[in-house]
Amino acid sequence: MRILHTMLRVVDLERSIDFYTRVMGMTLLRRRDNEPYRYTLAFVGYGPESEGAVLELTWNWDTDRYTLGDAYGHIAIGVEDAAAACERVRAAGGQVTREAGPVKGGSTIIAFVVDPDGYKIELIQGRE
Repeated sequence: MRILHTMLRVVDLERSIDFYTRVMGMTLLRRRDNEPYRYTLAFVGYGPESEGAVLELTWNWDTDRYTLGDAYGHIAIGVEDAAAACERVRAAGGQVTREAGPVKGGSTIIAFVVDPDGYKIELIQGRE
């Protein structure tokens, strides 16, 4: 068994695809419209779905907002240098919500950014 994907519901699919491809450096792997049920799926990731987990961005055509709830935590992405990754995200128009630094009570260097829908993304240095 392996994890295939994580699904996120998004309000503006084009904005989310732009964020995950341009700001976070992922690739749009595939996209599919389902007209009868009025939704579109877009899959983004750092490599082919056959080689690793990806994100499924789900846009329900008739929904203009979601409540994230308090059970959601974050998506974790391994990076070579968390501070440099924060600078790349910021330069591309993304929002850094926690600058690179040691995790509380430990030595692992982490940072946090947020996507256009408010989903948190943790950048973990040295885990790429």
